[in-house]
Amino acid sequence: MQRIRLRYTKRGRLRFTSHRDFQRAFERALRRSEVPMAYSAGFTPHPKVSYANAAPTGTGSEAEFLEIALTEARDPEVLRGLLDASMPVGLDIVDAVEARTPGLADRLTASVWELRLDGVDPEDVRTAVAAFNDAETVEVQRKAKNGIRTFDARAAVADLRVVDAAVDRPGERPCAILRLVVRHVTPAVRPDDVLSGLRAVADLAPPVPAAVTRLAQGLFDEESGTVTDPLAPDREAAPTAHPAVAGAAVATAPEGAGSA
Repeated sequence: MQRIRLRYTKRGRLRFTSHRDFQRAFERALRRSEVPMAYSAGFTPHPKVSYANAAPTGTGSEAEFLEIALTEARDPEVLRGLLDASMPVGLDIVDAVEARTPGLADRLTASVWELRLDGVDPEDVRTAVAAFNDAETVEVQRKAKNGIRTFDARAAVADLRVVDAAVDRPGERPCAILRLVVRHVTPAVRPDDVLSGLRAVADLAPPVPAAVTRLAQGLFDEESGTVTDPLAPDREAAPTAHPAVAGAAVATAPEGAGSA
């Protein structure tokens, strides 16, 4: 049995797609692409697809991950292209590797988010971010199945900063863009929880909902403060091509291939 790991996106209006909606669209794409899927046993067999840490409905993402199990080996890149062609535009399959190492879910320990705050003065945002970062704890509330839950939104935040701002652009309202790096903890701290924290510490309340996009997720490097590619270990574990084969591939490559 071969296992393939895929990275996909939620872009544009498709950011409002729920996880269940994506599952239905993906399973249709598997059938259309005639992927030799492995199925579970029992009275209601279903394709073996493992999803990892899906983004909340309403947020965009450049870094969603899943893993599929096949009964026959396939080239990951060819498979990616077939699936991507069968998916709605905006739900794009952008990367594929053969799973050669265990524990993909264990490598998703943090996310990088971009939060666009339209109609907010950037200086107000900088003040709120400074107050949030200086606080030891920032308690926020979220409605849960068992009622209102109170928890600390500050401890999970590894980095929060203003990365871009614009004021008085012709025809545009003020806008500030935040970059947020948050560890995956329990209970999960989401971008909207951090926005609630900014409101709690500095009364920052954007006039319109923030546009939120996950830029990356993977293993958090405590030393550098960066989030690494979770598929990199699988690429590094792939067999290296024989030098003679690699040389032949370079020799027959079209002129200019690989150039920007």
